[in-house]
Amino acid sequence: MSFDQLGLNPELLQGIAAMGIHKPTPIQEQAIPAALEGRDLIACAQTGTGKTAAFLLPIMDVVQRYRPRVEGSIRALVVVPTRELALQIDQQLQAIAYYTPITSIPVYGGSDAASFDQQKAALVGGTEVVIATPGKLLSHLNLGYVPLKGLDFLVLDEADRMMDMGFIDDIMRIIGFLPEDRQTLLFSATMPSGIRDLTKRILKDPFEISIALSKPAEGVDQQAYVVTEMQKGPVLEHMLRTSEATSIIIFAGRKIEVKNLARHLKKRGFDAEAMHSDLEQSEREAVLLSFRNRRLRILVATNVVSRGIDIDDIDMVVNYDVPSDPEDYVHRVGRTARAARKGQAVTFINDKEMREFGQIEKLIGYAVRKMPLPEGFGPGPEYRPDLRVSKDRGRSGRSPGGRPSGGRPGGSSAGRPRR
Repeated sequence: MSFDQLGLNPELLQGIAAMGIHKPTPIQEQAIPAALEGRDLIACAQTGTGKTAAFLLPIMDVVQRYRPRVEGSIRALVVVPTRELALQIDQQLQAIAYYTPITSIPVYGGSDAASFDQQKAALVGGTEVVIATPGKLLSHLNLGYVPLKGLDFLVLDEADRMMDMGFIDDIMRIIGFLPEDRQTLLFSATMPSGIRDLTKRILKDPFEISIALSKPAEGVDQQAYVVTEMQKGPVLEHMLRTSEATSIIIFAGRKIEVKNLARHLKKRGFDAEAMHSDLEQSEREAVLLSFRNRRLRILVATNVVSRGIDIDDIDMVVNYDVPSDPEDYVHRVGRTARAARKGQAVTFINDKEMREFGQIEKLIGYAVRKMPLPEGFGPGPEYRPDLRVSKDRGRSGRSPGGRPSGGRPGGSSAGRPRR
């Protein structure tokens, strides 16, 4: 099937072609016709399946073809969990809409008064598509000036992440401001019971789509090192010094670990920066721009980057810890070997994480190659994925380099996080 067969507006087809996209993905083949028919939609699909265009294209087709029910009103509202995702979706919309007059704005927190006033002006003026995080959107809605009477579409993207982040109550408050006569599209990587309950409350006779979780791409060279907590930092440094990779993401579980690990690597002479929620938006954008343009070699990040950032040419992904959710491993590893490229994914496994890594191997359907530790580091633990350990993971009390943390301020190690 081609995009031409979906009956989309010629200006949108021109924009898609200019982006070098010619064939719809499976979720786009199913979602676009259903949305164009006016159906509410539940779609279970992970990042990387083309879900963003699956909801943007039918929305933009309706906006381009049909006059608004209420002049000056917002036509579509897309609610997302993070500002990074809001910016990413807005950038994709602008690319697709290049040959159309469709307007959009991302609305997110962490901005100054001038940015808030700019957002207010765009909202009051009736920007056609608004991509927003829940908290900042509610700030504007509560002030009473957002024109929503003519709203045609509500999209909830990454609904499971919004539930995990505690946004469901905010979402219900947002929905209270919206007209009931609207079309609602919900996208989620997983469908826990809380999301199912939400769909029953806000969707009407929805069309359901489920795209199976993709396994890591064939181009990903997956490796794992079974290490003690003392070995983890030094082995990481050795790997970074000997690797030819020029674009590397290191995932750690929490932002305190991200901060500590990035700080440690910089002290050891590596070109590394941290990406976490405590940074100002301008700082986050500057770090991402440097990483995307390969002026920055190493980005140390939490899971926000595993789903929320679209960068195609990453050489290596390092899991400094084993993610507790096996699907997070797939999302993390999916940052490399995109667009038919090759890439490397390395995971460090300590003795308390073996069982969790065994669950990951069950999910992807095969064992990840376990690498011998480099010469001079001694032997690592035996890999025992069937080994049961205490639920209290604890902390090693050591820095990334293997030295005692000594109770420093913020004194968490950059090792295994406690969730």
